Amino acid sequence: MIDLAQLGEKITPHIYEDMQEVARSAALMILESATEAIAKRGAFHIVLAGGTTPRLAYRLLVDAETDWSRWHIYFGDERCLPIDDLERNSVMAQRVWLDHVAIPQNQIHPIPAELGAEEGALAYSAVIEKELLFDMVLLGMGEDGHTASLFPGHQHNRSELVHAVHQAPKPPSDRISLSLASLGRTKQILLLVTGASKHHALTLWSAGESLPVASLKSDGEIWLLVDRGAIAG
Repeated sequence: MIDLAQLGEKITPHIYEDMQEVARSAALMILESATEAIAKRGAFHIVLAGGTTPRLAYRLLVDAETDWSRWHIYFGDERCLPIDDLERNSVMAQRVWLDHVAIPQNQIHPIPAELGAEEGALAYSAVIEKELLFDMVLLGMGEDGHTASLFPGHQHNRSELVHAVHQAPKPPSDRISLSLASLGRTKQILLLVTGASKHHALTLWSAGESLPVASLKSDGEIWLLVDRGAIAG
């Protein structure tokens, strides 16, 4: 059994039975954060992730009661594919959630990955630098310990807000990702980790392995929402 306390003192773990429970909890936490941010500051700024568990959470948000006109949507990473490709994180979020709620279109900020890694990263940097203190960042973790499109063994310029990513382990090889510095500039990170396939990476992380997910740092809260499958393997 993995000792989650070894993941770091800044990580607050929440354990659930399965992926569905993680998604339900994530959806509730997103709504709670939105309600608080809108009440205090008049707007809610969230960075979205791709993946199966976030997709389940997004579906649960469709019927939520909230002031959608106050929501501002960003993305943590994107594949360099045509703008309407079904493998893009932005297209997934649109199809299961964003197309069904009344968020103004000019407050949804997809990564222009169709421009290519370098040009798209530069363009998204101009968008991100205007915000740079998000209310919430949603992330997942891959089987190799990657998060967003930050992969083990890849080196990036730490001064960048957004990275052009090449030679990703899975196709497409070109991607765009917010940097660790940008991802950490938030009041709260929700890290969703589900399924037995994530057990090995969790084990390495708890043992002190240098993984991208282990490099996440933030002055805000970092909440790990994990299911028993990921813990037990």
